[in-house]
Amino acid sequence: MTVSIIIKTLNEEKGIARTIDHALAALSALPDAIAGEVILADSGSRDRTVEIASCYPVRIVQIEAPARPSCGIGPQLGFQYARNAFVCLIDGDMDLDPEFLPNALAYLDAHPKAAGVTGHVEEMMLGNLEYTRRVQRNAPENRTGAIDRMNGGGLYRKSAIEKVGYLTDRNLHGYEEFDLGIRLRHTGFELYRMDRRFVRHYGHNVNSYKLLVRRWKTKYLFGIGEVLRAATGKPYFGQMLKELPELKLWALVWAWILVSLALILFSPSHLAGLAIVIVLFAAIVALMSQRKGSFSLGLYTVVAWLFHAAALPVGYCAGRRDPKAWVESRPVGGQNDRSQQSGSQDVVENGVSGHAGARANSPGSRLG
Repeated sequence: MTVSIIIKTLNEEKGIARTIDHALAALSALPDAIAGEVILADSGSRDRTVEIASCYPVRIVQIEAPARPSCGIGPQLGFQYARNAFVCLIDGDMDLDPEFLPNALAYLDAHPKAAGVTGHVEEMMLGNLEYTRRVQRNAPENRTGAIDRMNGGGLYRKSAIEKVGYLTDRNLHGYEEFDLGIRLRHTGFELYRMDRRFVRHYGHNVNSYKLLVRRWKTKYLFGIGEVLRAATGKPYFGQMLKELPELKLWALVWAWILVSLALILFSPSHLAGLAIVIVLFAAIVALMSQRKGSFSLGLYTVVAWLFHAAALPVGYCAGRRDPKAWVESRPVGGQNDRSQQSGSQDVVENGVSGHAGARANSPGSRLG
């Protein structure tokens, strides 16, 4: 068995050295019979991410124009260069648990219908309201057993990914793991979360409201609209509607927004209408504060609802490119670059499927 660890990055200079150290340590802890490689898939970092990674025995690839950064493009970028039978996907701000890979490989070996296996994502930045909210609610990241998606990454069987055409949709700025999960499950595969840690996640140590604004600017919030657009006309579209309970919430938020606008615009007294809207907003915040046990978390939750609901139609109307098309990219830096240039050229010329048979004998595929 062979493993390709894909680290997707965009301006991760603060923690990328730690992330690579943990990835290399995880590979070196595997039995000698298991080969491995680390691929840093960079979406155009403008900081020292690539420079720092170049000091390590890893393979570095970076997008080129017209490719543009998105949550979906990084994993697919790494996947199209991966040579091994299993791909482990992590972010550039995650520490891979050294005991995860042996357990995950054993699970996939024992369960041939499983396309992927993951574990718990331990959030380390709980001072941020967004990550606190994620830990508290019944999020997909917290469920064990059979799951519908592998949020945060995990270990995938490459042959299963090839059967559904591609790892992640380059057009998606969010929900890329859910899109992959529903495509795999519709094809007959399964996903599973073990009750053990997969990674530590450090996230963004920034003001929660600034993070919301940044996620709007980077189009991350548009993800749910984009994934609905991607599934429109597909045989699993109805299943997607059933499996996204947040759609009901966003519909209620939109009803609230429209009622509030109607009160302001069509009330005999605009001032009275505005007063009712303010009282309604305060009541909703008070209710959520009581449920969350904190006014700050309750207020943030309601504001986040408004951002997400507003982003849905914007994402749905966004343009799309063929998700199966080659991601425009080039190898850069890295200690393994020279030994892998010929292999990279074969990938560029032949595409993902063209190099699959040669991956076992490719130079630089063994680390540690």
